[in-house]
Amino acid sequence: MEAPRQRPLTAEQKAKVEDSLNKTNMPAEVRAKVDAALNQPSPTPATSPDQSPTPATDQQQDEPRLFEFDPADGKSTPFEKWLETRAKEKMGEHGTKAALFMKTLVSNLPYMMLCCIPFFALILKLLYIRHRIFYIDHLVYALHVHSFAYACLMIIALVTVGLARIHLGALGGWLIGLLWTLFAVQIFLSIRRVYNQGWFKTVIKFWLGGAVYLIILLLGLAATFFATLAT
Repeated sequence: MEAPRQRPLTAEQKAKVEDSLNKTNMPAEVRAKVDAALNQPSPTPATSPDQSPTPATDQQQDEPRLFEFDPADGKSTPFEKWLETRAKEKMGEHGTKAALFMKTLVSNLPYMMLCCIPFFALILKLLYIRHRIFYIDHLVYALHVHSFAYACLMIIALVTVGLARIHLGALGGWLIGLLWTLFAVQIFLSIRRVYNQGWFKTVIKFWLGGAVYLIILLLGLAATFFATLAT
């Protein structure tokens, strides 16, 4: 059983005790010990084994912190303030809802790719502007190319996951690289067959069109990110 704690004497109580001691006759040694006991500071109560430390807040316990936003320094532009506000709302103060935001972003990517197909057809129209081919024909070919690309990406992704479980090491990397090379070669041969141009011109237009379309995809990805953040 824990012994009861003694409360420290107040200044008024100490004054009364000293007044009583002055009226009594006691040896000097005893009086010195009593004065030392009265003037001794009260000990700080130790923490009981049964007492647990102050628990953290619910947010600290339940929500792991993935990242933290920089404190506002007053120099942010209105766009930066809006971006930070929307990011805190969508991802959480410390990134606790980042996984949900990424899931929503990935679910919006098919719509972004669908909107990019007409731009791919426009690139083909500009590259082969001297050919008497209507834009609708380029658009139909663009739909075929993207359908083939989606099927190949699914196959390559499945093969990559399977090879990662088998642990083939460098051989698995070479196989995945071979699949990507065959994918690019097939699209290149398709473009040459459809538009019936020479090898040199087809190579130039293949790389030029691919670079422009890559920029369009990056812009579309950025637009999808901000649209997901804003809605």
